[in-house]
Amino acid sequence: MDWQDSLEQAQFRTEVAEFIQTRLPDRYRSGDDNNDETQTTGWQADRKSNDASAKESAINWADALAEKGWIAPHWPKEYGGAGLSVMEQFIYNQEMAKADAPPVGGMGVSLLGPTMIVHGSEEQKAEHLPKILSGEVAWAQGYSEPSSGSDLASLQTRATRDGDDFVINGQKIWTSGAQYADWLFALVRTDPEAPKHRGISFLVMDITTPGLTVRPIVDMGWQEPFNETFFEDVRVSTSNIVGEENRGWYVGMTLLDFERSGISGAIEYERTIKELLKYVNSESESDTKVRDDFESIRHQIADRYLEVNVLFNFAFRIVSMQNSGMVPNYEASVNKMFGSETHQRLARTGTKVFGLYSNLWSEDSEYSPMRSSFTRDYVRSVPHTIFSGSSEIQRNVIATRGLGLPRG
Repeated sequence: MDWQDSLEQAQFRTEVAEFIQTRLPDRYRSGDDNNDETQTTGWQADRKSNDASAKESAINWADALAEKGWIAPHWPKEYGGAGLSVMEQFIYNQEMAKADAPPVGGMGVSLLGPTMIVHGSEEQKAEHLPKILSGEVAWAQGYSEPSSGSDLASLQTRATRDGDDFVINGQKIWTSGAQYADWLFALVRTDPEAPKHRGISFLVMDITTPGLTVRPIVDMGWQEPFNETFFEDVRVSTSNIVGEENRGWYVGMTLLDFERSGISGAIEYERTIKELLKYVNSESESDTKVRDDFESIRHQIADRYLEVNVLFNFAFRIVSMQNSGMVPNYEASVNKMFGSETHQRLARTGTKVFGLYSNLWSEDSEYSPMRSSFTRDYVRSVPHTIFSGSSEIQRNVIATRGLGLPRG
């Protein structure tokens, strides 16, 4: 791996950094009074906010990125993306993460768009891709079900043909951001008699379609990041199927050779540690809120800093492999698992720094250190080793594909 930018890469990095400095709305800048709330709700929520300033910030940021083709920097140019190289994507994501700048487009950019570029009809591409790139339409993913999480192929939401429509009945869960989305893409079972991987189809639908109900789930951090989604005789045109009927599993699992290093996590965690150290070293802020025996856990903070740098290098290894024409496999599982568990350890260490003050939840209390950010993150980090592939699944992948161990 070469850790140094080439001349061209350094110039591109400067271009991205200057663009963010010039065009990023104040609402999304670290240190802004609304920043904690903003990073919770995100761009997708802001675009539908009743707060005029939040909505304006979301629109202005989407417009700025659209001018550069950077809403979907990894998409090919012929479909409206920037067509950036693997290393350019890495640099772009790194600078965005450094500035804590929110991406635009959500799952439409990262999942639905790339899938439709490969498997969609020309009519589907013409209808949906421009609206993703303009920020006009946001998407949510309907995959997991109450009894089909890690074993997703066991899903039971049924779509039955009725003339030119599919009639859908069933339930999805953990549908992230669905309350802010305009459209939903979902895996549904269209042939219940087929083997479980071969009777699934990939459908897209307007989220306001009659019979489709989205109900937010309140998590243990009192947020609503995901939802239950219910389908009661929801009629969707057969023209909304992406790819072949009953071959939706392979459509849904499509992975393109785009940059997926996960560099943003390493950057975010490093920034968090630096903010913690700044607070601890500020006598005016921390003299009564840092535990008396702080010296006893200094080594834990040092360990977290080392782990964050290891995570950065895991991410850089992935992008270096892709840049060399290789396709990461178990390496991505190593990165995901280590990143999730590092996040949890960092949140846990942060709460230890403040001792009993970490029992405070309120951001606004004069006794809450760092606006209770570590307390809140401790709670919110619990599912990180479950979603996007649980640590147990990742360990299986690492064992069989990475270490060549037999399947149990």
